[in-house]
Order: sequence, then C-alpha cells, then structure tokens
Amino acid sequence: MGKIGGIEMGLAEERIQPEEIVNTSKTVLPFGMRDKFGYLFGDFGNDFFFILVSSYLMVYYTDILHVSAAAVGVLFAVARIWDAFADVIWGRFIDSRKTTKHGKFIPWIFRMSFPLVISGVLMFVQIPGVSDGFNVAFAFAMYILWGTLYATVNIPYGSMASVITDNPVERTSLSTWRTMGASMAALIINVGGPLILFQDNVASANRFLLAAIIFGILSLACYMACVTLSTERIVQAEKVNERGDFKKTVKGLGKNKPLLWLLVTSVIFMLTMLMIGSVNVYLFKNYFGSTVALSIVGFIQTAVVFIAMPFIKPAVARFGKKEVGSVGLLLASVSYLLLYALPDVSVTLFLVLSGVGMFGMQTFNLIIWAFVTDVIDYHEYLTNLREDGTVYSIYSFARKIGQAAAAGVAGFAITAVGYDATVGTQPQDVLDGLYGLATLIPGVLFLLGFIALAIFYPLNKKRTDNLTAYLSEKREAK
Repeated sequence: MGKIGGIEMGLAEERIQPEEIVNTSKTVLPFGMRDKFGYLFGDFGNDFFFILVSSYLMVYYTDILHVSAAAVGVLFAVARIWDAFADVIWGRFIDSRKTTKHGKFIPWIFRMSFPLVISGVLMFVQIPGVSDGFNVAFAFAMYILWGTLYATVNIPYGSMASVITDNPVERTSLSTWRTMGASMAALIINVGGPLILFQDNVASANRFLLAAIIFGILSLACYMACVTLSTERIVQAEKVNERGDFKKTVKGLGKNKPLLWLLVTSVIFMLTMLMIGSVNVYLFKNYFGSTVALSIVGFIQTAVVFIAMPFIKPAVARFGKKEVGSVGLLLASVSYLLLYALPDVSVTLFLVLSGVGMFGMQTFNLIIWAFVTDVIDYHEYLTNLREDGTVYSIYSFARKIGQAAAAGVAGFAITAVGYDATVGTQPQDVLDGLYGLATLIPGVLFLLGFIALAIFYPLNKKRTDNLTAYLSEKREAK
C-alpha cells in the first residue's frame, strides 16, 4: 500500500477501519473564476464585522460605555470560549444535515446571514432613556449573540471549500482568494475605520453606529454574492444514522497529529494577530498620538497581502506550505523583536518594520486555509470518513480559543500597564508599557508559532504530496 513520508498507510494501529462511502455526482459548471469570486465574497462579508469587532469593540466599551479594559477582557474571553463550543456543535449539526438541491452548506449561509448582520448592528446601539448599566448589559448580550450567530455562517462557509473542488491546487487557490476577501474588508475597516469612528482622536458613539450600519449592508451584500456564485460539486451519498460514527470521529481526531499541531500554531497566531489589532489602537492613539498613522497601518496590513500573493503559489509549489509558512512566522518574529530592541523608534520606522512583520504574518495567513484542507484529508485517511464540517469546526474551535486568549490577555495587559480611559494624557510609564505590548509580546509569540509549525507539524511537502496521491488513487478505485 502507499506511504506518507515512510508511514505505512495500512497499519491497523494507526488507521481506523473504514466503512464504505458511496460518492454521487451531478452535472455542474467546472471550477473557475466564478467560484473564486464567490469564495472571496464569503470572507469579505465575514470580516466587515469580525475586524470591526476585533480591532475597535474594546475601545467602544472602554471609551464610550466606560467599562474597564479588564472587565471587557473577561467578557471577550468568556464569549470566545462559548463560541468555540458553539462551533463544534454547529459543525456536527451541519454534517448531520442532508444535501439539498442547492448543496449542504450554501442554504445555511443564506438563512443565517440575515440575523447575523442584524445582531452585529445592534452591538453598537445605545437605547435612549435607559440607565448606563442597561446599555452595557444590552451591548454585552448582543456581542454574545453575534458571536453565536457568526458560527452558523462561518462553519458552513469554511467547510464549503472542500466540496467546491477536490483538487489540491484549486483548494490552495480558494485559500488565497479567501484571504484576499478578508484583506479587502481589512483595508476598508482599518483605513476607513479610524476616520469614521474617531472625531479629533476621540471615539464617537454615533459614528460607531453609523459604521456598523454601513458595514452591515456591505456584509449582507457579500454573503448574497457568495451564495449566488459558489457551487458545491463534491456530494456524498447520505448515510443512515450510525451510532458508532461519533466515537470513530473522536478517535480519528485524537490520532490526527497534523491537526493537533495546526491547532497549536493557529491558537498562537490568532492570539498574536488579534492582540496586535487591539493594542495598536491604544498605541497610535496614545503613544504616537495619531489615529491617521493607525489608518496607514491598516493600509500596509492589506497592501502586503497583495504584494505576497504572486509569490505564494510558486513558493508553495517548490518548497511546500509548511516550509513557506514557517519562514513567514520567523520573519514576523524578528521584525517585532527588532522594534522592541531599537531605541527611540519613530512612527515612520515603526510603520516600516511592522510592515515587514505583517508581510511575514500574511505569508502564513494566505495559506492557512490550505493547511485546513490538508488536515481534513488526513482525517479521511485515518477514518475513511469525510467530515468537513466537524473537522473545520474543531479548527475553528482552536481559533476561538486564540481569540478568547487574545481578548483576555489584551484587556488585562492594558489594565496592568495602568491605562486609564478617563485621563486625557497617559503617563510615560503607561505609554512605554503599551509599546512593549505592541512589540515584545508579538515577537515572542510569533517565535513560538514558528517553532510549533517548523519542528512539530508533520506534513511537509513530500508527505502532503503522498497523501494527496493516495486519496486520489483510493477515490478513483471506487
């Protein structure tokens, strides 16, 4: 039998005994630009609110609702942990649904996008004539509701990549286009957000609500484009209820070393990326005294995606995803550690070096979804079950844990350095503390992510190619 990097694929102790799965097919348009644009629009819609929330919601709570950063950190951590479990529940639910004439995942994106967008807008509504405490409670409740509903759209959207095409090269292309969609949303929010949300460097409640309404309309339009342009091609015959499936799934997940180390890397990556987003708002607003420079950072973060994109496909084809992603994380680590070590860094130098770090960060981010399809394939190799929703939801679970950690750590760290939203000018020791949070911590965390991916993640280029060839031969033999 075939091998993956010297691992015998027929070993009984590694593989779980297979059960027959019969594939069905239907006449559909071939994979092409329509699918790429459709998948792009999905994360374009997702990230209008995701980036708005991850970058600016803490400022809305601290500077407008006057909630302590530590309390916000607790809220974010608890909400993300709840969301992580909601992801897994929804993933199992989606896998248990029958495929309709429109597909298994597309109908759920359509149905749940409407309540998701409405809850996103309601996060920034302050009800007149009620107490401040009520408005805080209402904002918190809408935030938790939004996070829960986000799973109902994002899980089917993320799972859909593996049924749009089974070609590894085309899946890598979908990952790149998905990241492009997220980057386009990031460009709009990170560049336009500070200009809309702040008035004379002060957060404005009315402007936050206006931004939420604008981004909500754009988000909904993107979801409709995703639903219209995407096509599910890989359809499996429905299976009768089998009580042993979940036990087999859990056993397979526990044996899936590529998944486990991807989870570790993703938790570190999400924690770092979101901490940078949260702390940068305070850094540029207080340390550098320029929210305009914050807009420039947002532009750079998106620009480096488009700079990196032409190099990703040939680099991955030659060296492999693990190898390219590891170099990206190492470059990000070195850049942020340099920012911390250099004395008297000007805003210009900060923008340049952080731009280099963001290039490394986005190099990994551009191929992260292709890693997910690899670990889904490895799960199929171990179990002979194609459980896209479940495996993707486990991966999403890890990302939510990273988000929870980022929210909790960022909130407590900002409080620990002494930040006080009620004073106009922060003391120098507080400013220095914010600078350390924005440079040293990301540098160390990116280094840990590099170690996890480069040393412990087992699917290098050779093993990934062997895995793809084995599964292709198995499917053709049926």
